[in-house]
Formats: sequence, structure tokens, C-alpha cells
Amino acid sequence: MKLKQLLVALALTSLATSQQACAQQTKYQDGFHHDENIQAIPPSTVINPYVPTEMTFAGVKVDLRRADLRERLDRELITFTYGHTNTLLMIKRANRYFPIIEPILKECGVPDDLKYLMAIESSVDIRALSTAKAAGLWQFMQATGKEYGLEVNANVDERYHVEKATRAACKYLKDGYEKYGDWLTVAASYNAGFARITSELANQKSSTSMDMWLNKETSRYMFRILAAKQVFSSPRLYGFILRASDLYPTLPTQPYEVKTTITDLGAFAKGQGVPMSLLKEANPWLISNTLPVRPGGKTYVIQIPLMDGWSYDPASTLPHDPNWVTE
Repeated sequence: MKLKQLLVALALTSLATSQQACAQQTKYQDGFHHDENIQAIPPSTVINPYVPTEMTFAGVKVDLRRADLRERLDRELITFTYGHTNTLLMIKRANRYFPIIEPILKECGVPDDLKYLMAIESSVDIRALSTAKAAGLWQFMQATGKEYGLEVNANVDERYHVEKATRAACKYLKDGYEKYGDWLTVAASYNAGFARITSELANQKSSTSMDMWLNKETSRYMFRILAAKQVFSSPRLYGFILRASDLYPTLPTQPYEVKTTITDLGAFAKGQGVPMSLLKEANPWLISNTLPVRPGGKTYVIQIPLMDGWSYDPASTLPHDPNWVTE
């Protein structure tokens, strides 16, 4: 509680001094820089974020008192705390997608904490596409997506399908757990691949990725997941103040079965009474203007936006997690 009070007090102090500095700056309108002007602007107030001594991940206690582990988490918490734009958007987007993802994880027998792996993979951005061409919330590469049952071609890319991609990710994660029996090691393999982690475990005589010397990206990866859980659990503790109305709401849709080819998605959208942009927003896996369907083949389900529920209504936006918002 003392830390929270300190953060609020410092924020108010910073605001007041910034306002004073701006008031003083208005005295100088000749277009030149003045030393007095520069000296009047106070430095930003920066506080090292709270670093816990232990956390629980996937039901297992993680002791963070060891110096190297604490410092690795410290780094990622600093990144989350002061990478304001990305962290804020992650929390806002999670309000829309966590309610879809959490039940699938539970149904598939994957610990709920693995949703934070998804969060750091894509920043909870349904349309995320990496420079390496990994796509969607779970950032599947094309070959891996196909291996785990996702359709990827010129018309359809199910890596962008929230439910299907989540189920594919669950299969991958459970395959990893069968190999390693440790969810943080599974997380490391999601970043580095099964072959690399299996080889390093053997070479380093380790039983968990937390005790392994790994490349910088993978070494940080596990602690980014822990940092995401910590910040999502207590956003206010890390300086993120949100109201329920700031969060992105779940957008209502109605399923529509497609058993025959759609030759023009624009015309299809118009026939359903929705703009093409909203049809694509609700179905980002539709990546072309057509949807071919082979006779007797696969049935697709398109989500049709229910337009009344797509209007901004702050009063009706509910927080998925009460800890995310102020009272």
C-alpha cells in the first residue's frame, strides 16, 4: 500500500512541476533556447518497479531470491512498466480475448498461466505478424501451424483464427510438457524449439530451462512471461490506471455456416448488412476476397458482426478481471 501511495504522490508532484515548467516556458517566445528555460524542466520521476521474491507459475512456486533470476525478472518488469504504449494496449486487448482463450486452455488441460505466453508473443494483437512471418495471437510459423492442424493458403490463414490457433497452441504446449514435465521449460521451447531445448538440457545436465545458459532472446523469454503475469495481476502497482470504459469490450457476432464457395466477400458482407471492414475484423483469418469451398468438403464458420453491439458504449464495458481497473 505504501508503494501505491508513493506512486500516486510522485505522479501528482511530477504533474505540478511540469505545469510550472510550462508556465515558465511561455515567458520565452523569441524562438531561441534559454538556459533558464532548460533548467526549469525537472527530470522525469522514475521508480524501479516492485520485484517479488517469489511467484507461482502454472501451480509451481518460482523462487526469485537468487541474484541472476531476480535481475532477469527486474529487467522485464522495467520494460513492461516503462514501455507504456505496448503494456497498456495489451491489457485493453486482453479484455476482449482472454474470455475466449481461458476456457479453451482449461478444456485442453493447459494451465491458465500460459495465456501470458500468448500475450508476450503477439502483444494480444490478433493481426500480429512478425518479421519472420509468424502470425496471429500465438505467432505460429506457417509450417508449424500446418503441422498442428491449421489451414494456411492464399485464401485462409487460421493462424489468425482465435479459437483454432489457441487449440493448436494447446497441442504444441502439451507435446512440450510430455517431453519436459515443466511448463517454464515448455515456454522456452515455444521460443527456441523442441530440438534446441532438448539438446541444451542434455548438454548442460539441467532439468529445467531456468538453470540453463541460453541465448539472450530465450533467456529473457521466460521472464517476460513472468513479468506479464505480475503486471496483469496488479496493473495499478506498476502505474497503469484504467477505467472499465478504457478496456476493449467483447464484440457480439452470430455464426454463419459456409458450405459453398463465396466468390466475393464484399458482396457477401453487404448481403449480411455489415461493412467489409467489420467482417474482416471479426474474421481476420479470411485473407482474400474469396472463400473457395470444395463440394462435400470443409464447412467454414464466419462470424457476422451484430451491428448494435459494435457501437462504443462505455457504460456496458465490463472488466474481465476486476484488478485491471479502478473502482
